[in-house]
Amino acid sequence: MAKVAGRSEGFIKFLGTAGARFVMIDQLRASGGIWISYQGSNVLIDPGPGSIVRCAASRPRLNPAKLDAIILTHKHLDHANDINVMIEGMTEGGFRRKGMVFCPGDCLNQDSIILKYVRNFPKEIKVLRPMVRHKVGGFSFQSSMRHLHTAETYGLKFKLNNISYAILTDTRYFEGLTDFYKADILIISVVFSAPRPGIDHLCLADAEKIIEVIRPKKAILTHFGMSMLKANPFLLAKSLSRKTGVRVEAAYDGMVIDL
Repeated sequence: MAKVAGRSEGFIKFLGTAGARFVMIDQLRASGGIWISYQGSNVLIDPGPGSIVRCAASRPRLNPAKLDAIILTHKHLDHANDINVMIEGMTEGGFRRKGMVFCPGDCLNQDSIILKYVRNFPKEIKVLRPMVRHKVGGFSFQSSMRHLHTAETYGLKFKLNNISYAILTDTRYFEGLTDFYKADILIISVVFSAPRPGIDHLCLADAEKIIEVIRPKKAILTHFGMSMLKANPFLLAKSLSRKTGVRVEAAYDGMVIDL
């Protein structure tokens, strides 16, 4: 069971668990990203559509002006639509130059998701590259190998309070994927309940294979497409727990992991 944020050194909060276009477009699940707060530092990962609204609606409210960094795993709209407004929020409309933005290089090239006029608002914009460690406030994170996806994409790994957390974002399954993601807590984006050949997203069978190999202390499924919602993520997570012997949970909008 998730605990109330603010009662320990920090928390991880799911501002949305939507995956794929139609769940996002219909807002069957929210798509605000993941907020991490640890020892006074605040990081927002993948601010998709409605991120600014989910921050305002959170209880207690999450103030974008308190952000130290924003990280994009890739530029697709369900992960990055609110990046510009969240940069404005972090920098108080650009009047206070602060914070950092981390993103793949194609977020800044032609067809950029980050608008030119906000690029001078943060103190720094850093381009993510494979297997590089970065420092943010009170903690650091590492980017993964490049994923097999239709945009340049990287997963993330953090160590918070001596517990390792890995966020496995959108990708097609490939050999060697699990090498980077060995962690105590593994958060996996699972879009499909059944395999969809030719589409660069993980399905439930892929998640089972990954969990079996890594054997984290806990795995959390998120970023659900329509087929996952129809099949009931909570029941699917219970089934995976029985099959793998690993504690598996399905994330929900507003879920908090207390650190």
